[in-house]
Amino acid sequence: MQFLVMGYDGTDDKAMERRLAVRNDHMKLVEVMKNEGRHLYACALLDEDERMVGSALIVDFPTREALDGWLKVEPYVVGDVWRKIEVTPCKVPPMFMDLHR
Repeated sequence: MQFLVMGYDGTDDKAMERRLAVRNDHMKLVEVMKNEGRHLYACALLDEDERMVGSALIVDFPTREALDGWLKVEPYVVGDVWRKIEVTPCKVPPMFMDLHR
């Protein structure tokens, strides 16, 4: 099952510092998940000054419980980067599925 995950960074003065501190770990996990076919698409959310303030991801997990298991180890969650997370089931059309491979 596919899910749209919207992770919103904190808005405090240390938010970018926390993001950058765990960004490499986040990207390593994204690469592993992409190679496993679980991480389909992602982008950084930007503010009007083009600073990263969150993330939008489309991921593929068999269940919501499996997705929640990933969130427990996701560096942006563990590192207190994402302060608000929204998860919505979604479906990527087949014509776009070939783009991520």
